[in-house]
Parts: sequence; structure tokens; C-alpha cells
Amino acid sequence: MTNHLRGVTVALPTLGQAMPEFYDTHAHLDFPDFREEVDEVVQRAADAGISRIVTIGTELESSRRAIDLAKRFDGVFAAVGWHPNDCLSAPDDVRGELESLAKAPKVVAIGEIGIDHYRLPSTRGGSAIDDEVFKSRQVLLFQQQLEVAAKLGLNVVVHQRASFEACIEVFEPFADRVRGVFHCFVNDPAAARRVIDLGSLVSFTGVCTFKNAGDVRESLASVPLDKLMLETDAPFLAPVPYRGKRCEPAYVREISQVASKTRGIGLEELAEVTGATARDFFKGLE
Repeated sequence: MTNHLRGVTVALPTLGQAMPEFYDTHAHLDFPDFREEVDEVVQRAADAGISRIVTIGTELESSRRAIDLAKRFDGVFAAVGWHPNDCLSAPDDVRGELESLAKAPKVVAIGEIGIDHYRLPSTRGGSAIDDEVFKSRQVLLFQQQLEVAAKLGLNVVVHQRASFEACIEVFEPFADRVRGVFHCFVNDPAAARRVIDLGSLVSFTGVCTFKNAGDVRESLASVPLDKLMLETDAPFLAPVPYRGKRCEPAYVREISQVASKTRGIGLEELAEVTGATARDFFKGLE
């Protein structure tokens, strides 16, 4: 088996049989954590059988860096967008710039976008009024980016932390035109069903490997197999046995092992189905 992640053909090691091929559908390769060794990080992913990485933008410059990384590596693709926690630094209307970025080669989605009520201004010394301004700004930013996604026929990578209901409220009016992957999913099976009933997907990170994350594994077990994807959210949320260390795309391998066990299926089937789901969801993911 070969892997084309780095722009060259890389022979994968075999351990008695061909290694299943997985994708990392959400990583932040442009973050400073990887700046000095992105080539090595991408090579380790290739060696682990991770053939595709979607690197995710979080604001304008981050999105541009994601596009540059996608140009540099054959198996790396980009999503562009403004993260809800960067809402105060976003222009009043992001649609023009975002649309221009989204038309770049190898941009496969808009993201990451959404709502986050975990890091409100009041958690950092701000007031209740500051919180309301922040929340309103997030809603406006989310709506604008959903409009761009609908216009361009792209799907969206959705961030929602401590904000599931607020996020669904904004997303639902667009659900007939845009599909979302609710990334780093840690909500219960009922919430997962609501996402899937809207025609969207959920994605699981290394959190599913944590000892105290039985509820996350319950959701992972409950979702139809063709409605989920795997991701690292690197450099965050490294799976066991790397928990507490910097995460990287190669660790999809550990996540897939837990997902396989949780679902009661082989790695080969998990790789085949999640890969097909990712290719269907991300426009232009080859």
C-alpha cells in the first residue's frame, strides 16, 4: 500500500497485512505548535496510514496559511473560516473575503465556524453586557459564513462548545442547503440524533479514548456508521496513550482503534466507511 500525503509516494510499513487508510478530517497544521516541523508531522501521519488531512482555518490569516499548506502537500486540504472565539476581531462583514478564500484550490469546506459559550468575556473579567455583545457577534459571524457556504455549495465544519442549542438555532434554517460536521462531538446520543436528522454529521476526537469519556463512546456507538468521521483537532486532545501531550494527525490511528472496538467492527470496515463519508462531505477531497 502507498500513501501520497507528502506529494511523493510513500511506502507504508506492513504488519502482516495492508494498513487501513484513514483520514484526519480536522487538524490545525498552521498553528505555532507545528511551525518548526510540519514536514515531519505530515510524514509521521503518512507512516501511520493517514492519507488525507483537512487543515482548518480559524480566522483570515490562519485560513490563508491553511491554503498554503494544502498547496504544499498533496494529501493536505484546507477549510477556511472564522472561529467563533475570534468574532470580535472579525470585520463586520466577512462574506466577501471568505468567498474569495473559499474559491482557492483544495478548499473543501467552510470552517471552523459556529458558537462557543464556554469562553465568554465574563470568564475573563468581563461583564454580562460584554457576554451579550460577544454572543450576538458570534451569531452574526456564523450566519454570514453559512450564507457563503450555501452560495458556493460547500459544507461547513461546526464548532459548538457549551452552546448546542444556540448553535442548532442558527444552523437549522440553513440545513436544507448546507450540511455540517459537528466536530469534536461530546454531546449525548439524543443530540447526535438531532444533528443527523438535519442531514449533518458528527466527528469524534481523541476524547473518545479517555477513561472518563464513557458518555462520548455511548454517542459514538449510537451514530449510524456512515454519519460519523474521525479527527484529531491537533494540536489539541491527544488520545491515550499520548493524553496531555501535543496531538498530531498520526494519532488518528489510536482514535480509530478505540472507535473500531466501540463499534464492534474491524478497522478495515471503519476505514472504508469513514473515508467514503469524508469524500462525500468535503467537496474536492480526492
